[in-house]
Amino acid sequence: MTQQQTEIDDRGHGFVKALGSIDALFIGFGAMIGFGWVVLTGEWLSGAGTLGAILAFAVGGIIMCFVGTVYSEMVAAMPHAGGEHNYLIRAMGPRVSLFGSWAITGGYISVVMFEAVAVPKTAVYLFPNLEQIKMWTIAGFDVYLTWALVGTVTAIIIAWINIRGVKLASLVQTFVVSFLIIVAFLLLGGGFVGGEAANAEPLFTGGAAGFIAVVAVVPFLFVGFDVIPQSAEEIKLPPAKIGKLVVVSVCMAIAFYIIIIGMTSLAMPASELAAHELVTADALATMFNSAIWGKLVIAGGLAGIITSWNAFLMGSSRLMWAMASAGMIPAWFGKLHPRYRTPVNSIIFIGVLSALAPFLGSAALGWIVDAGSPAIVIAYFLVSIGFLVLRKREPAMDRPLRIGGKGNGGMVIGVISAVLTLGLFVLYLPITPWSAQLAWQSWAMFGLWLAVGVFFMFRLPTGIKAGPTAENELLTKVKSLRKK
Repeated sequence: MTQQQTEIDDRGHGFVKALGSIDALFIGFGAMIGFGWVVLTGEWLSGAGTLGAILAFAVGGIIMCFVGTVYSEMVAAMPHAGGEHNYLIRAMGPRVSLFGSWAITGGYISVVMFEAVAVPKTAVYLFPNLEQIKMWTIAGFDVYLTWALVGTVTAIIIAWINIRGVKLASLVQTFVVSFLIIVAFLLLGGGFVGGEAANAEPLFTGGAAGFIAVVAVVPFLFVGFDVIPQSAEEIKLPPAKIGKLVVVSVCMAIAFYIIIIGMTSLAMPASELAAHELVTADALATMFNSAIWGKLVIAGGLAGIITSWNAFLMGSSRLMWAMASAGMIPAWFGKLHPRYRTPVNSIIFIGVLSALAPFLGSAALGWIVDAGSPAIVIAYFLVSIGFLVLRKREPAMDRPLRIGGKGNGGMVIGVISAVLTLGLFVLYLPITPWSAQLAWQSWAMFGLWLAVGVFFMFRLPTGIKAGPTAENELLTKVKSLRKK
């Protein structure tokens, strides 16, 4: 018997337990540190001011901490691939499980597509002559063949790495996240060496609307800690420790973003921010008085793209595999590679979407961010409700990690998580003067994805109640219907 065979997961699904604590932690943390900190920091500072932006990320981070705490108990109790799928089917049944799982899968895929567009956008700063052979113009942005192919080729490579196995993907993740951490420390050092406190003024700007606009992007930027539960069957750690890693990864991301915002604000006056497209890169170059340091930050941005892209491809493919294995979506998505034991067809499907995304041009970056964020928040809200349901209906359920102690502390945390995530979702609806303004293209992407999920949802057989046997009952019914 080979080492790989001895580490096959105990549910018989065929995943290989290859991830240690650092691997799992860096998957979650790396997923949350994509490309946004390179291109969007200037917008955050201009929109809310230095302290306003930091507080917005602190508030958003606290919300994610409550959600992450809920997830920590759920993954410890149900350490199976597919995360939300398992929690929701046990708490609220197959249809809610499919809706929530499909929503967050769409959110994950939106991040993957975002990064596929961000790669060539970043590469232009390193290779100014990259844009050759104009194809078309979308929303005012010219799309060039050579530019788009950079994203497409990268999509193919990352899909190939993920098909080859979770261990190879995690090795890439660990190496690149380590580089990201070095870049963060360089910015911290640059702030002390070449920063000026006066540049941080104004501390607040934009009022409530500016603050809310920054808070609204936090779910998209912090989504990723929940990739750890997606890969739970591939982590060779006790369930309780897996749960704790979820919260640790969120705290690391909060610290990273606050350092980036704070140190960038010290580099130049607020009046100069609009003249810099990559403010974070230009900030480090200014503080150390050398363009080389700016190039290093751009390399860090590329590193962030890879870590986020890699992690979300892992997470979304496991979710699609879980839904397919339960008979919720076509069985084709549930195939594991015969040698590498990875959900090969799901990876190929998501890889194709990401390979096509660069051909939409730079305009797609904003559309994709705004389309994915509300879908992610929907799933967080449903998981919070599912947590409360299971605490009430199954008090004796085995919980290796019980948050909030033996009393009602856990219920309080769950209620807070549900209320906060519902409030976040309301921010996306155009019903208040402070609502986030989403483009119609974003609503179209969001609506189309959810419409497909609703289609699959109403195709599920009825009469299956929530509970620990719900998935087996669903699969039995689906198989009997397929034979007819």
